[in-house]
Amino acid sequence: MATKIVMEALSPTMEEGRVIEWKKQEGDPVAIGDVLAEVETDKAVMELVARSAGTLLKHLVAAGATVPVSAPMGWIGQAGESVDGGGAAEKASTVNGQPLAGLGGARSTGPAAPVQPSSRPAPQPSAPPAAQPPSSPPARVKASPLARKIAGDRGLDLGAVAGSGPEGRIVKRDLEAVRSETSEVRRTQALTSHVSPLTAFTDTPLTQIRKTIAKRLAQSIGPIPTFYLTAQVDMERVAEARESLNAAAGDQGKVSFNDIILKAVATALQQHPECNAWWQDDHIRYWHTVDIGMAVAIEDGLITPVIRAAQAKSLREIAAESRDLAARARERKLKPEEYTGSTFSVSNLGMFDIEHFTAIINPPEAGILAVGSIAQLPAVVNGQIQVRRQMRMTMSCDHRVIDGATGAKFMKTLSLLLENPLALVW
Repeated sequence: MATKIVMEALSPTMEEGRVIEWKKQEGDPVAIGDVLAEVETDKAVMELVARSAGTLLKHLVAAGATVPVSAPMGWIGQAGESVDGGGAAEKASTVNGQPLAGLGGARSTGPAAPVQPSSRPAPQPSAPPAAQPPSSPPARVKASPLARKIAGDRGLDLGAVAGSGPEGRIVKRDLEAVRSETSEVRRTQALTSHVSPLTAFTDTPLTQIRKTIAKRLAQSIGPIPTFYLTAQVDMERVAEARESLNAAAGDQGKVSFNDIILKAVATALQQHPECNAWWQDDHIRYWHTVDIGMAVAIEDGLITPVIRAAQAKSLREIAAESRDLAARARERKLKPEEYTGSTFSVSNLGMFDIEHFTAIINPPEAGILAVGSIAQLPAVVNGQIQVRRQMRMTMSCDHRVIDGATGAKFMKTLSLLLENPLALVW
């Protein structure tokens, strides 16, 4: 008996997945545990494995389709076994936001029913209409297979492209010329109101991670009563300590400013557990361990891999773990347990020369720290004006959990730790 392949929840927050590539094709033998397809979830690219053995009889969705969790994707059974087309999958799945045509239940396996003539007589015109020349179907655009593929990938209308190949055939170089024209049009849009119909706009389908980011931010910025606390920190001693640590480390791995900030945040949260908390609607959960989510920018969004029990790890351990997590985050190779369940988050845009910003809380967490760049600024030291390395940081607080004085005490402790980094090794 055939077994249905369904879209599984491959991460705790996954509601739908996009089929990137089928690893098994129709007619291929399948063993339990074989990878059937690569699926893009809300945070990573993961493998969908077979739960039964046999032959892959049918794909109900194509590569590029977005499929809700538990919706059918295909059939596994005995070779030659008859299966239905899976109308539910066709209804639920999309490619680039459009319904899949010709898949699942939309595919007809039998002859079409004959059209029955109407019994109602057609009305007779009072006078014969003027003779009209017979209409001819639109001429098929001549283009090479490669040019058609490139045009499809870029969303170009071949009918608007002049071909330079034999008999006016459109070839690759014609589309390269269109791309050059597109770039020029974009450069001159500020000076002219004319825009080529080929370059008026570009629609880019949402990736699963971008959908999740949009949903999470909508959940945060509206319902959560947020206030912000900003402090300017003297980072001169941190900079000196980092230089000494990295000089002594040699090839054992460097420590970044962000690693030191993560260690300081973990230490400060251990001293202020009221900020290391989750809002849970009818109660507040205070965590005894500090699991810090560190925001990492990836190609199409943001992900926050988690450093578990950061309060118990050395600076070297945090540095090594943060490098590994960030690298695998950019490759979309993190496991769900590696990017979920943080108790507090840190977002650092200092490497992009951003002086100051506010970050949006990632619910159910009660706080997030936004870290700006380190810059040389005038400061008063012992009554004298000196140029010292300074950094601004802002904590976003959920007022349902953290009061103003509570957040201020945490920020004061964090500032003292950063201005006296030897306290981090006690």
